[in-house]
Formats: sequence, structure tokens, C-alpha cells
Amino acid sequence: MNFSSRTAALARKELYSWLITPAFYGITVFFLLFVSVWFYYLQRFFAMDTATLRPFFSAFPLIFILIIPLFTMKAWAEERKLGSDEILLTMPFTEWELVMGKFISCLILLMILLILTLPVPLTLLPLGSFDAGVILAEYTGALLLGASAIAIGLFLSSVSKTQGAAFAGTVVVLLAFTTVFGLLADRITLPPLITEFINFLSLSFHFESFSKGLLDSRDIFFFILVTGLFLFLNTRIIVFRKWK
Repeated sequence: MNFSSRTAALARKELYSWLITPAFYGITVFFLLFVSVWFYYLQRFFAMDTATLRPFFSAFPLIFILIIPLFTMKAWAEERKLGSDEILLTMPFTEWELVMGKFISCLILLMILLILTLPVPLTLLPLGSFDAGVILAEYTGALLLGASAIAIGLFLSSVSKTQGAAFAGTVVVLLAFTTVFGLLADRITLPPLITEFINFLSLSFHFESFSKGLLDSRDIFFFILVTGLFLFLNTRIIVFRKWK
């Protein structure tokens, strides 16, 4: 069994454990209700003069702050609490296979949620001249943003002893990198160099270009870098546990 097949087997196991639980369907309903209420009622789409889905996608960074931690909190913290992580670490899997298996399963769950939002833009297409390329860029940005958030959540789950601690820690970190940093840069007058640094760390700042329909290579690279960095840190935690 090679790397890809072992990773796929782990991902299927993790995915199946989610799909058979009512929690996933509750999360799905909450997610769809939130983005719908945000778009149709809070952003008042039908009162707008322009045909744009930017207000719809602006909800994604906010709802990810709650949804992503729910997916990642039990990935390692629950295994550690139950002691099953010790069994998992003795199995013939590399650290990257273990991490990627959990990452891919969470990413597929996120993709399912994003696919379920497709009826919104599809039903609105006849109402205006929406640009399909812009919508594709917005979904691409949402997926890259979600992948980064998942990697962060998995890392925090690996260093947490309980699901509650993993959830709270991930919410706080995502809130800071998604909302707080952006508010600091916008509301407080800071030296340009510091403002640029804060914007560089802000997940929502890098998501903005996608919401405008732009596929900026710098923002794509940023999300890939963040995802890779936290997945790497996750593997280092596993190595530490093996030799502890």
C-alpha cells in the first residue's frame, strides 16, 4: 500500500465517522441557514441595484470561524482523550499520512457544504448578468480560505487535551486572523509598514481579491503557504508524541 492509498484509507475512515453522525447534518443546516439569512435579509440582496454575489461570499469568512473548529476539534483532541492516538501512532503510517488523512476528510466535508450553496447563484443567474468567472473565483477563494483554516484547526487540535479547548482555541485564532487584524488595519492609524504586515497576516484580506473575481497568485500562494505550514507543524507534534 503506497502513500496515496494509505492516506485515502484514513480519509475515508474519518469521513465515514462524520457522515454517520447527526452532528454533520446539524452543522450543514446551520451553515446554509446562516449564509442565506446573511445574504437575503442582512445584506438585502433584492434591494441592491447591482447583480453581485460579493455580499453572499462575504459571509464565508465569518461562518468559517464557527464551522471549521467543529470539524477539526475532535481530529486529534478526542483521540488523545480516549487514548486511541497511541494505537494510531503505532500503526504503519507516516506522520504525513496521518495528518493528510484527517486534512482531506475535513476538506471534503467543507467542499460538500460549498456545493450545497450552489443553488443560490444558480437560481439568481436569470435575475442579472452575473459573471461565471467571478463566481468561480469566489468559490476558489472560499475553498483556499477553508483549507488554511482547517490546517490551523488540526494543528490546534493536536496540541489540545480536550475538544472544548481545541474548539475555543481555533475560534480565537481564526477570529484574530480573519476579523481582528482586518479591523486593526482599517480602524487604527498605524505606520504603513505595520499596516502592511497586519494585512499580510489577515486571512480575510487575502480573501478579498477572490471576492472581486480576481485570482491573484500572491493570495493563492499565501493560502497554500499557511496550509502547508500548519500541516507541517502538525506532523512535528506527532513526531514529538512518538518519541515522548
